[in-house]
Formats: sequence, C-alpha cells, structure tokens
Amino acid sequence: MSESSTDEKEGWQEAPEQPEPPRVRSSSARKITLPADAVLEELVHDSSPEILHAVAADLRLTEDLALALLNHHDLPREALETLSKNGQLARQRKVRLAIVVHPRTPRHVSVPIIRHLHTFELMQVALLPVVPPDVKRAAEEVLISKLANISSGERSTLARRSSGRVAAALLLDKEERIMQAALANPQMTELFIVRALKAEHGTELLAPAVSRHQKWSYRNDVKAALLGNKNTPAARLIQLAGELPINLIKEVLRNGRLNSQARNSLLAVLEKRDVKTKI
Repeated sequence: MSESSTDEKEGWQEAPEQPEPPRVRSSSARKITLPADAVLEELVHDSSPEILHAVAADLRLTEDLALALLNHHDLPREALETLSKNGQLARQRKVRLAIVVHPRTPRHVSVPIIRHLHTFELMQVALLPVVPPDVKRAAEEVLISKLANISSGERSTLARRSSGRVAAALLLDKEERIMQAALANPQMTELFIVRALKAEHGTELLAPAVSRHQKWSYRNDVKAALLGNKNTPAARLIQLAGELPINLIKEVLRNGRLNSQARNSLLAVLEKRDVKTKI
C-alpha cells in the first residue's frame, strides 16, 4: 500500500470526544449561516443537523476539520452534498475519499467523485464493508478500466488484495505472477474462474495453471470450463474427459472452442466410454 493510502486511513479515524460546544441559534429550521466569529473547531463536533450543514458550507473549513466533520456517521445527506461542492476543499484527495466511503453520501454525489480517485483509493472503496454495493460496483468498474494503463507492481498488489471482481479481471493478465496472485486472492470464486476460462482470448497462462491448481482444479464447473478451453494441456484434457459425464463432453464438442487435436482426443475418449457404457 502506498504512503498516500496510509494517510487516507488516518483521515477515517474517529475524532476524539469533545465537550458539546455552544449552539448557534437560528430561526431557520433547515439552513443557517454561521457568524464570522464561529469556532469551527468546536462546531464540527456538534450534533445539530442545521449546524453541521452550515459548517459543511463554510469556506473557512480546512481539510482536517472536514475530515473531523466526516467522522459523523449520521451526518445529514444535505451536509455531505454541500461539502462535496465546497470549493477547493472538495478537491482534496482525503476529503474526496472520505465523502465517497461515508455511508450516507447520496449516490449522485459519490459516483461522479469515484472517477477522480486513484488506483488504491478505488481498491479501498471496493473493499470497505460500509460502502453500498452499487458504489462498490462503480469503483470496481473504474478500476478495471484503468488496468491496462497501470504499472506491473500496482496490478500485482491489486491481484493479491483487491475485490474478487477486480482480481478476476487480472486472471487474464499477460504476466504469470499476476495471474497466479489473482488465483490466490481470498475474494476469488469459482464463478469468476469459470467466466475467465470461457473468454475468447487471453487464457494461455490461465488454463494450464487452473488445470493443475490444488484448489480450483477439482471443482466440477471449473473442470467443464477447462474441457472447453483450447489452452488446457492435452494430458489433462483426456483426464478430465474421463471424469466428467458423457453428456457434458458432447456439449463441449458442440459448443467448445477446441483445436482439432483436442477435439479428436475428446472424440476418442467419448467413443471408448460409450463402448464401456454399452457393455
């Protein structure tokens, strides 16, 4: 994780307990304007929705104070939207990230910000439990779209530590170490691997690796996907054909993208098994 990611985590820490500051009164139930002498350091810890909204709109707000404000888990949605429009402050990286991961940020606020986040910030968004599923999905889509343009080192980290959907995109990476790291990702699932094996291109490294993998090579759905993959080693292909149902082999022969050698091997196994079945 980069140094910037460490800084970002510090921005998410809870603000220390503070005595309740004096309230700023207003006749308006929704919007108020803070007086010029208001002490923002105290007001960011207030519990009044009206005051928190006024603080979010105040142009004197600093990055540290904005992060303290964002530590309110019940911060009003209006305050979050207002903070996202607060001049230069809203373009600070830590503030942008904290707005996106806040559980009450409206989708129309968080999703556009996601497009401006950096690689490991997007990874954090996709992994944090408090982030809504649709926001995580948006972060994953942006991150996947960046994969072709980021460094080998960054892709390696993502393969090991990112969400399953991002790691699945790296199953087709051209570097074997990155593909292997994605296979070992704790978020990886059988479904992601089956989908990757069915890709039209890019499985030259993946199919042989999965065919001998200690965890994934024994799953029936993975076996079926390997059977229909032209890059599965011939010896393993014949072994799989001996383990899987005859109907499945016939389906692969009808729909699989096999080279002539693999097709002939399957036909030979099928003929042999048909004879045994009849006997």
